[in-house]
Order: sequence, then C-alpha cells, then structure tokens
Amino acid sequence: MPVMVEAEEVHVAVASNFLNPLKKIAQQYKQDTGNALIVISASTGKLYAQARHGAPFDILLAADAKRPALLEQDGIGVMGTRFTYAVGALVLWSLDSEAVQGAESLAQMNKGRLAIANPKTAPYGKAAQETLMQLGVWQKLKPALVRGENIAQTLQFVATGNAQMGLIAKSQLEDPNFKLKGSHWDIPIHMHDPVTQQAILLKPGRGNLAAQQFMEYLKSPSAKNIMKQYGYRDIKKP
Repeated sequence: MPVMVEAEEVHVAVASNFLNPLKKIAQQYKQDTGNALIVISASTGKLYAQARHGAPFDILLAADAKRPALLEQDGIGVMGTRFTYAVGALVLWSLDSEAVQGAESLAQMNKGRLAIANPKTAPYGKAAQETLMQLGVWQKLKPALVRGENIAQTLQFVATGNAQMGLIAKSQLEDPNFKLKGSHWDIPIHMHDPVTQQAILLKPGRGNLAAQQFMEYLKSPSAKNIMKQYGYRDIKKP
C-alpha cells in the first residue's frame, strides 16, 4: 500500500503588493506538493512588528530588504535563508484616461488628492516619497497627499475616486483581477531606490519542512513566471 503523507500548512506573512501573485503561486504550489499556504497580508512595517512580537509566521515576504535583514540580526529570522524573490516597480495611475501624462502631471497638479502608501511602514510609500522628492514636488504636494496604510489601500483611494491620482505598485496595474483602466506612467527606476523584495524563513518555520520547501519553490520557473505576469522586474542578482 502507498504511504499516505499528511499535507502541511505554511503560514506566510506577505506585503500587500504581493498578495495576489502569492495567491496564484499558492494554488500552483498546492497542486504540485499538496501543501497549503495560510496567508496573512499587511504592510511590511506592520508584519515586521508582528513578527518581532511573536506572531507565528513561518515565512515573511517583505517589500524591502531592510526588515528581513533586521529580523535576521535579531535572531527572529533564520540566518542564511534570506534572499531577493522579486524587484517591484512603481506607477502613477488615475481612473481618468487623460489625467496622467508623465512627470508633468505631478508638477502641474493643483487640485484633488494624490494617494501614496505610508512611507514609514510601506516600502512602496517610501519609493513614492523618493520619486516626489526627485521631481522637486514633495513639499508642494504634501498638503494634497492621502496616505494608505499599505499599497492595497492606496489603490482603493484612487479606485473609489477619493484621490485623483496615486503612486501604486505596477503589480496592481498588471493584476488580471483588477483590470485597471484609465491612464498611467511607469516611474523610471532612477527616481527611487530599488524596491528589492526579500523573503526570509522565521524561527517558527525552522522545523516546518513545507516552509523550507516553499522558500525554494519561490525560486522556481513556475513562480518566476507568475511574478513576471504581474510586472515584477527581473532579478539581476538573486
């Protein structure tokens, strides 16, 4: 008789920008291995704080490299397991098909609200702030800013008309679940520090073989293909 192996669960804390790609990867992972992901999503800053306070996450998929490195230094992350799984991109987006015409749309903005993620907790918010500073419009537009707790809430501000434009993740624009219309501008990569998104195995997942397996699965062609579909940039140096 064949030996029945009980499927395992992996608790994955994921930054908001990567939630929908992860759901798709999770489906493929379960199909390939039988193991299931339990997904918890929020801003990277919030997930980092929860991990530090003992949240039972097996894996953190952050939207930056800073927090995984800090968790590794603090002994909460397992040394040697941290790697870059994706590099994100930023876009300026509006529901109005004529509102976004490149950088001049921000320079000439004199009414309405501009949505960004909170730069203190969300790496995409930090990238948005850096972009606005690079363009010389940060001080001018500060009164018009509405800050989302995470990049998902930032998208909602624009999608519901509470903001005229927003700096969102390209993965949201490319997401087949959203099918966003309107106008957009791809922010040039030199406008902000790279949105280097890193994964790390956390202490609760050290004894979970399925968690270790999923960390490797993230590097697979199957997972990489899904990330590419969502607009994530190629990783030059894993």
